[in-house]
Amino acid sequence: MTIDRLNGIDPVKPVQPIQRTQRTEILNKADAVSVSSEARVLSDANIALEAVRNAPDIREDKVAEVKKKFEDPSYINNALLELVADRILDDYGL
Repeated sequence: MTIDRLNGIDPVKPVQPIQRTQRTEILNKADAVSVSSEARVLSDANIALEAVRNAPDIREDKVAEVKKKFEDPSYINNALLELVADRILDDYGL
C-alpha cells in the first residue's frame, strides 16, 4: 500500500473565485387569509354551542315570574290545571 501519492480518491479541487449573487427585489406583499363559507358556518355554530353551554340551566327570571303568579290565589283555576295536566300527558305520550 502506497501512501505517498497525491492523486487520492478525492483530489484537491482548484479554488474558484467567489461569485456574488445579484440582489433580488424585495416585494412587499401582504399576507391574505381566505375563510370558506363552510368554516364561517361552523364557527358560528361553535359560538352558539359555547353560549348554550355557558347559559345557566335554570332561568331565574322565569322562576321568579311563576312564583309571583302562584302567590296570586286567583291564578290557579280549573282551566290552568287542565292545561298543565294536558301538557304532562303530552310529554309522556299519553
